[in-house]
Amino acid sequence: MAVVASAPGKVLMTGGYLVLERPNAGIVLSTNARFYAIVKPLHEEIIPESWAWAWTDVKLTSPQMARETMYKLSLKNLKLQSVSSSESRNPFVEYAVEYAIAAAHATFDKDKKAMLQKLLLKGLDITILGCNEFYSYRNQIEARGLPLTPESLASLPPFTSITFNADDSIGENQKPEVAKTGLGSSAAMTTAVVAALLHYLGVVSLSSFSEDQSHGRKDDSDLDIVHVIGQTAHCIAQGKVGSGFDVSSAVFGSQRYVRFSPEVLSSAQNAGMATPLTEVIYDVLKAKWDHERTKFSLPPLMTLLLGEPGSGGSSTPSMVGAVKKWQKSDPQNSLETWKKLSEGNSALEMHLNTLCKLAERNYNVYECLINACSLLPAEKWLERANEPSQADIVKGLLGARDAMLGIRYYMRKMGEAAGIPIEPESQTHLLDTTMSMEGVLLAGVPGAGGFDAVFAVTLGASSKNVTKTWSSLNVLAMLVTEDPRGVSLEEHDPRAKEITAAVSSIQLQ
Repeated sequence: MAVVASAPGKVLMTGGYLVLERPNAGIVLSTNARFYAIVKPLHEEIIPESWAWAWTDVKLTSPQMARETMYKLSLKNLKLQSVSSSESRNPFVEYAVEYAIAAAHATFDKDKKAMLQKLLLKGLDITILGCNEFYSYRNQIEARGLPLTPESLASLPPFTSITFNADDSIGENQKPEVAKTGLGSSAAMTTAVVAALLHYLGVVSLSSFSEDQSHGRKDDSDLDIVHVIGQTAHCIAQGKVGSGFDVSSAVFGSQRYVRFSPEVLSSAQNAGMATPLTEVIYDVLKAKWDHERTKFSLPPLMTLLLGEPGSGGSSTPSMVGAVKKWQKSDPQNSLETWKKLSEGNSALEMHLNTLCKLAERNYNVYECLINACSLLPAEKWLERANEPSQADIVKGLLGARDAMLGIRYYMRKMGEAAGIPIEPESQTHLLDTTMSMEGVLLAGVPGAGGFDAVFAVTLGASSKNVTKTWSSLNVLAMLVTEDPRGVSLEEHDPRAKEITAAVSSIQLQ
């Protein structure tokens, strides 16, 4: 009876800040870091007198945080009430549970509702697990005296328990409870829980990755429901309507994304306590969701790398607030900077799409050239282009690099004007060093920038040199790569699978 679903974390490669406003696009890559949700009945049998119950039990377990929370779910208004201590509350999962169950009520006919009632009376046992890549284990690695390398990260057991930051900082500089790596853990977690529950309750029928490969993905209507419920739960839990790129990539995988109009969530935002939850969710499901997404992934033989400089992380909401304040105080210059950034983002996207087409047209020529360029710094790539088809590929590579340099320039300019470190000086030095290395196509700060992370896109087998250089500069290269898959059903509890995967990855290195 157990249903296991997983959803990926993300890296926003272009579109930081701009993606908050329509019609600006962002390129978001989904990753191999996944969040898992396991849903099964809490009780094997329905207790005979349970027909008279107005409540059912819900248990939420997070083994990595050593937390277990018990709830009572009202079968009348579908609201959860915690019967555990308040410190272990997880609003993202709570809204995911309430809204997924409300979606079942909003879409089922009378017969299906009777079956739903029986299923809910068995209670819900939900376990959430996030891959190690979502969390920073830098301190543990240093405490063990291990080098700052991907191999040290790979030596940690899968789903390692998470250390909480000491609560001795106050006010503005307060550290988050858990040190994270900026891969969108709350969006991936919310999406995994929504997907697992909707599948478990029979609202949608999801497929596993292996089924998609053999039969091809069916139409996206089931994924659209997961997306709408996931976005709604995530926005209400965080108390604001964000751009939604993180939930969209958690559901659909790597993509070019344009946000939805915030008004689609007005019924959920404005619902009073008296409004039945099923009505709210019915309205949200029927609303005109106007987001745009186009499939996107990196061209062949390119690798996404993510590095953690270990300087403590930045608060995205306060940085977004500072940019908005600057836009209001200096509309003319801010509009000009955004226009330049938008042009740079479009140029980068165009060059990467062109490279995908050139790879399709003549893969052998493309492969030879990428492998040759992977051994050289960018200024020597043109020397390898001996015929027009090779020159087109190099033109695409150098065009993508130039576009990225332009994006970085205007992101820095915006940061300086808004008084925030979008690309701090320490990151600029690191990114310039990275981009001057053999086989490196791009390097930048993902998303809103700050001190959290840096990314690079490398050609062929050149990523190993980058991770070595990063280690020498005190940057921990994470075990994160692009994986264009979105949400998926899993065939097993990941704790069994991850152990074998970890062993084989160590042997591969």
